[in-house]
Amino acid sequence: MTETITTAIAGISADNPDWTALKAAAGTLQALQAQDGSVPDPADHPAAAAQVEDIIAAIGALAPAFPHDARYLAAVCTDFDAWAAAGFAVPDFLASLLAFQPQEQRVNGLQHLVIFPMYTQNGSSSRLVEAVLLEVIWPEFIAALEAGDYSNKLFVPIRFVDFTAGYDTNSAVLFPETVAVSTTPTFTWGAIFADREAVRFRRVLKAAAGITGLELPAGAAELLADQDLTEATFVMWDLIHDRTHMRGDLPFDPFMIKQRMPFFLYSLEELRCDLTAFRESVRIDKDENADPEARRHARLVQYAIIFDRIFRFAITGSRVRNYDGLGGQLLFAWLHQRHVLHWTDTRLSIDWDNVADAVIALGTTIDDLYWRSIDRPKTAHWLAAYQLVAGTLTPNPASAWAKGPDALPLDGPPRGLTDQVLDDEFPLSMFYEALEKKMRPVIESTAGLTGGSPL
Repeated sequence: MTETITTAIAGISADNPDWTALKAAAGTLQALQAQDGSVPDPADHPAAAAQVEDIIAAIGALAPAFPHDARYLAAVCTDFDAWAAAGFAVPDFLASLLAFQPQEQRVNGLQHLVIFPMYTQNGSSSRLVEAVLLEVIWPEFIAALEAGDYSNKLFVPIRFVDFTAGYDTNSAVLFPETVAVSTTPTFTWGAIFADREAVRFRRVLKAAAGITGLELPAGAAELLADQDLTEATFVMWDLIHDRTHMRGDLPFDPFMIKQRMPFFLYSLEELRCDLTAFRESVRIDKDENADPEARRHARLVQYAIIFDRIFRFAITGSRVRNYDGLGGQLLFAWLHQRHVLHWTDTRLSIDWDNVADAVIALGTTIDDLYWRSIDRPKTAHWLAAYQLVAGTLTPNPASAWAKGPDALPLDGPPRGLTDQVLDDEFPLSMFYEALEKKMRPVIESTAGLTGGSPL
């Protein structure tokens, strides 16, 4: 249950001297750490101890601005002390992680000071000491949606105030599973930086629309013009997407349990969640009794999903098992083959009167795959999922999977099938090859963005 914060909302800025001291100490400590978070060289321990002392002192100075995090900040200081006393072995910050419960404090504008040894997804793969100053985004219409049909008690949308090096990257999430702990706890929250999602979307859409000659509809143009509006739109998208991972006719918890599967299955799961958010946004948009703000943002969510998927997801990252990229390629090709997206005379256009039906049809196709797969063996589910993707996208000519079941080791363990999937099983189309070359500098420029970054 969301608690009411009766104290004043903290207002620490990026240039606060205690914050900058903490940030500097964390950065110096990072240089001494190994990938597992330890400080392996005893010769570095005195320097590491000095940085830990500076971090604890800075937290103590900042703590009065965060009374709602008092228990966590006390616990994290204790964990830092214990880590230093144990000789800087692999850190264990389980106690402070359990004390940090931001999902209980979803108040618009409320700040948190977060510091853990952790990796940052799409950022640093090492569990270094990272610090981030952030604030919650929780507008009234989102609170109403979450309290109604879209309950998601674990979801915490946030924006950056400032951060250490691990977040000067493409990472846009703060997840408890990234923290160095001795025992894996039950995770009770997940936080997404909606400001980074929004500003990189705006930068990419602006460039892609110019390159492709796409005339943006009025709502999409609004997103380009207004960062706050786009942030709230992404919060609505993420709220519905995030809860969908555990809802529906799931073959067997297809995404959340760590297991080795062909990457196109992750593509379909992420796309399923986005298309569910799209479908629900269409429903809200058409509901005359819905909250006006929810209806307004519901229309914008539809634009955000389509444009982020086809312009950013499809050409971001490497071609090595890029499941988000594949989902973007699939959506683009699906819309093109249903004649609602057109690339004619070197200009892109979209038939907005009919695009929603086509997008929802793709979602229904994936939902049907899941529903049927409950009664299928794992191998049969994998083959059916591949056929779904290959029915729209052209596989790599060197693919064993494209040759059909007779070319695959069906009599062995599932790992043998996964090993036969090429890193780039569904290569970029000629359209995307050309677009990627023109968009590459823009995509690369989106690392480290915050809501205040210029387009």
